[in-house]
Amino acid sequence: MTGKSNPNSFLSKSINRRSALAGIGAAAGMAAAPGFVRYAQAQSSEPIRIGFQAHRTGIGAAYGRWYERTTNAAVKLINEAGGINGRPVEIVIEDDGTDPKRGAEVVEKFATQHKTDVVFGTLFSHVVAGSAPVAGELKIPYYVVSEGFHVASGKMNRYVFQPGITDVRAQVTAMAPWVSQNLGKKVTMVFPDYAFGHDHRDYFSAAIKNAGGEIAGLVAIPPMESSFTRYFPNIPSDTEVLYHVMVGPAVLTFVKELGEFYGGSGPKLFGFIDSLEAVDIASPGLEFLDGTHFWEGMPRYLQDGAPDYVKAYRAAVGVDDNGASLADPKDISTAAHMFGCWETLYIIKQAMEAAGYQGPQDRGKLVEATEALTTFAAGAEHPQGDKMFNGKNHQVYGHQNISVVEGGKLKVVHTTSIDDGLYEVEADYTTQPL
Repeated sequence: MTGKSNPNSFLSKSINRRSALAGIGAAAGMAAAPGFVRYAQAQSSEPIRIGFQAHRTGIGAAYGRWYERTTNAAVKLINEAGGINGRPVEIVIEDDGTDPKRGAEVVEKFATQHKTDVVFGTLFSHVVAGSAPVAGELKIPYYVVSEGFHVASGKMNRYVFQPGITDVRAQVTAMAPWVSQNLGKKVTMVFPDYAFGHDHRDYFSAAIKNAGGEIAGLVAIPPMESSFTRYFPNIPSDTEVLYHVMVGPAVLTFVKELGEFYGGSGPKLFGFIDSLEAVDIASPGLEFLDGTHFWEGMPRYLQDGAPDYVKAYRAAVGVDDNGASLADPKDISTAAHMFGCWETLYIIKQAMEAAGYQGPQDRGKLVEATEALTTFAAGAEHPQGDKMFNGKNHQVYGHQNISVVEGGKLKVVHTTSIDDGLYEVEADYTTQPL
């Protein structure tokens, strides 16, 4: 079911949220304060080894590049502040090729050859689905930075968490009412034909109906497609809003062909920024996007009034005010997703410290400590914003941003509340044995 009611108590305690977040923020500030003795209380000088399952090649390579940069930036700061439990953090990287079979092999390699403490970082949902069973079999905590509903659905296992980035179901549940009220009620969806796209299809369809709208059409596109014009005639003529979410190296082609097909007319566009992640919105041929809207997890462009911790995060990962690399203005970041790596690493740190984690023998304690987390305060460790975590379905819930394209840039026009994205939670991993 979609909707904003939730039987789980953690989602109904919003009255106490501000005080809880304030307490966590104070504790986080103490941990990072000057004078924290580097590695002083370590029972072992051996590093905490985190296996980073990276999309260095394949259709997720643009994301993988920025996930790696964000990961390195966060680990640098964590180590400068004393590491985890007084031990330095070491990142061990393996390329999964954005391929589920290789993903499973990489997880096994981390556990049996590299002897990492945990595995982290995966984005593409089909890779998560292919890798998660191995993590469960080998009993190694697997912290994914994906968006699919796969973790929250209960289809994974107790060793799989998504604590640093919201899932598609929460995202579309939060935004569907705004789309219905501001853009139109008859929506056609264009989406990739695999798990991530199916989550959008299923949960946005339900959410837009709950918001008084309807689905006029569904256009599924094979994930390896490189040209899209032949699919556009399948969009019904009475469509008021075209909802698009595409990923991979052909996204620029997709958006350009969409503009050529409609020639400046046609339905209003609402896109997930996935369709333009790592793509310059000011690119020739994208002028037609002016005035259209996008979902952003975290804004690509520095927004007016952004807090200092957001500016510090952007500086640390190396992006300018336009969301491009400080070293190369043509190298556009995957800003709407990569913050999840930063935040997940700080969550791993928080859980390991709560568990008193010292090595693989404590992995069960680490799982339980992660499940015990409830809220995260906006700040240096969580620059995207405050969040609530459900230890039963291993999923975090946060804010979503809707931005409009103005002059080749994105300006946030609406930010949802956490409550806007809540839905009835049915999964409970805590009932599974460790």
